[in-house]
Amino acid sequence: MRANELNLDDLLEYDPRGGLMTFAGERVVLMDAVALGLLRRHLIELLGETAARGVLTRLGYSHGWRAAESLRDALAWESVEQWRVAGGRVHRLQGLVDFEPTSEGGAFASALWHDSYEAQQHLLHQGLSEEPVCWTLCGYASGYLSYAFGRAICCMEESCVGRGDAVCRMVGRATEDWGERYEEHRPFYELDSLEASLGAVREALRRAEGSLRATRRARRDEEEASDELDGLVARSGSMREAVRLARRVAKVDSTVLITGESGTGKEQIARLIHRRSARSGRPFVAVNCGALTESLLESELFGHKRGAFTGATQDRIGLFEAASGGTLLLDEVGEVSQAMQVKLLRVLQEGTIRRVGENRERPVDVRVLAATHQDLRAGIEAGSIRSDFYYRLRVVELGLAPLRERRDDLLPLARRFLAETAARLGRSEVRGFSRGALERILAHGWPGNVRELRNAVERAVALAEGDCIDVIDLPPEVARGVGEVVAEAPVVAPEASATEPLEAVERRHILRALRAAEGNRTRAAESLGIGVATLFRRLKRYREEGVEVP
Repeated sequence: MRANELNLDDLLEYDPRGGLMTFAGERVVLMDAVALGLLRRHLIELLGETAARGVLTRLGYSHGWRAAESLRDALAWESVEQWRVAGGRVHRLQGLVDFEPTSEGGAFASALWHDSYEAQQHLLHQGLSEEPVCWTLCGYASGYLSYAFGRAICCMEESCVGRGDAVCRMVGRATEDWGERYEEHRPFYELDSLEASLGAVREALRRAEGSLRATRRARRDEEEASDELDGLVARSGSMREAVRLARRVAKVDSTVLITGESGTGKEQIARLIHRRSARSGRPFVAVNCGALTESLLESELFGHKRGAFTGATQDRIGLFEAASGGTLLLDEVGEVSQAMQVKLLRVLQEGTIRRVGENRERPVDVRVLAATHQDLRAGIEAGSIRSDFYYRLRVVELGLAPLRERRDDLLPLARRFLAETAARLGRSEVRGFSRGALERILAHGWPGNVRELRNAVERAVALAEGDCIDVIDLPPEVARGVGEVVAEAPVVAPEASATEPLEAVERRHILRALRAAEGNRTRAAESLGIGVATLFRRLKRYREEGVEVP
């Protein structure tokens, strides 16, 4: 028997009049999911969340271990491998969760979990959690895989509906492959007795649970003030708002139109939306519509049938089919012809495509994101863009400001690109920027936006002769001040050292803005483009460091 052939008729035996029921030859009982949810709530109230998780994880682990053990000899398996991978199927047959296998590099198993009874019950009785909540399901998967493969395997949730994510995503790895991350999960997955595991968890909990809550609150505050959100540098108010909107729209399948000048990071925002969506385990595919002729673009997007045109020697699927279940980004969508707009509009409305040279429709399940640097409204007035196509793309519009309007992102971006490029080029000795280089970076208008900044930093790292980047290492247009935004560029004080940390430059810029606002925090925050709460946190830190604050 193969794992995908398992069904309840093969495993479940019962008397219609009631009484004894067996599953794979072992006695089972039916239990109401709400009753399990109430038990979960009482355990959390009695023992605390961490200890309750210890109990439920070990319960799930025992359940999975026993399932693997009983199934091994209960059925005539085609191969040992089929028995090993049957755990997910059994999970589904027992009504615990539905699953969709995915691939994760180096993992024993990974899957998207749908309709988790555990996430449902946690939301019902406890509300939204700060951490993943499918404890028994992770325990079950860990127990089954550990028994089946004869080694300790730990399954963790990377995202969970119970904490507000769009989907539950599980990854299982050998404990040693998790590295340091496994240490915080060790009490839940050690093969000691339940009593010993719970005792250790409960003892640690009573000492630390209060401080953990405080730490989580502080972590949320730090995230608010952090330079990065979801891997994107976002210190400026406009970029932080764009990331927040991307997170919100990621949870639904609406079409999103991402606008902004070339190089502002439109594809990165699209990848964030995909990563945060329920489609995260499926492909993300991007195509530059402006780089292909109309005929090539049609074949690229929809595929073609053998013999459809000269050179079509075999059937070929298009990007809509390649991205099945995932996300397709139509970059530079403002470049497509009106004829292609009609074809794309049909796909968006009907959810079907027709390969070039074919007459039949093929259903596709793809979330479409679109990006452009053009003003599509102006294109409607000029007659190059169809209004129905525009409004179908623009269910949600997410605009990215140019870098010249995101001055607070400049230094964090430069710092990040420096670290990444130095590591990639093997130039770890290059660690910072000279005072003059900082002046030029802060003053330049960056018409090419983030892409231009990245290339400029890469050039500078490659050419730098010392341990820091100097003016001479920057591209000529930056070094000479071509395209400066003088009015917005802070002037570095003459007493600054030749190789000054970026944090010191930032501090002086903030204090100068505060003095210019005559101590008015609200006005200073507005001029800096940051939130008042963020400014207060910066000033508090400066006072703690002994800096005089106006």
